[in-house]
Amino acid sequence: MIDSHCHIDLPAFDEDRAQVIEKALSKGVKRILVPGLGINQVDRLLALKARFKTLDIAAGFHPYFLCELRAEEWREQLAIMAKWVDTYLGDLVAIGEFGIDATLPLTLSFQQRVFIDQLGLAQSVSKPVILHHRQSHNELIRLIKKCNFQQGGVIHAFSGSAQIAQSYIDLGFKLGVGGTITYPRGEKTRKALTKVPLSALLLETDAPDMPIYGFQGMRNTPERLGIVAESLAELKQVSVEEIVNCTTANYMSLFSSMSAP
Repeated sequence: MIDSHCHIDLPAFDEDRAQVIEKALSKGVKRILVPGLGINQVDRLLALKARFKTLDIAAGFHPYFLCELRAEEWREQLAIMAKWVDTYLGDLVAIGEFGIDATLPLTLSFQQRVFIDQLGLAQSVSKPVILHHRQSHNELIRLIKKCNFQQGGVIHAFSGSAQIAQSYIDLGFKLGVGGTITYPRGEKTRKALTKVPLSALLLETDAPDMPIYGFQGMRNTPERLGIVAESLAELKQVSVEEIVNCTTANYMSLFSSMSAP
């Protein structure tokens, strides 16, 4: 199994990061992708990748952290990120996590600008993207089309209709499947995923967030990825082995990981 979205770099894991990764490996997790969140994080990601060979890393600017910026500071931040990406391109498997979040106290126009700029950066270095969404599927799809983005990527924590799912797939994207499908209340997403081919799906935990059903209120960890795989296998009426094999192949194809799984 591969955890395609896990924030193992966050302070929630500072006390036992090595043990958490080791436990995940013992549960069959072969690789973990750690998305980027902002400029201040990138050196830490490089150090973690050097220490833990099972980690893949990405560089991006999450919309949550745009709240800390004035709009006029964005160009400078983008230039710093672009220089860092150019320097360490061989260490990165993607650009992201970035996206549009309608629940944040940010103007849509500013978020659109940042989104388009990061799509452009990914296109310029031929890397796929990791996209965040919240009440923004239609806008993401519109902007991906407008920019004629060709590198594909993954829609993190997909939740939406089968129609929305197909729109992303038609644009070359895969869908991240996480803890949402382990909850009875996730019926809408579960129903949509029954109509999505396995070739378009990746597994993820979003640890330490997005807790698995039965572990509410607890820190999520990559060792619980198998629960997501089991839920998806039940949903798709196939074996867990098929889920693991297919999602692993999807990951390797999309992100061209530097190490074999």
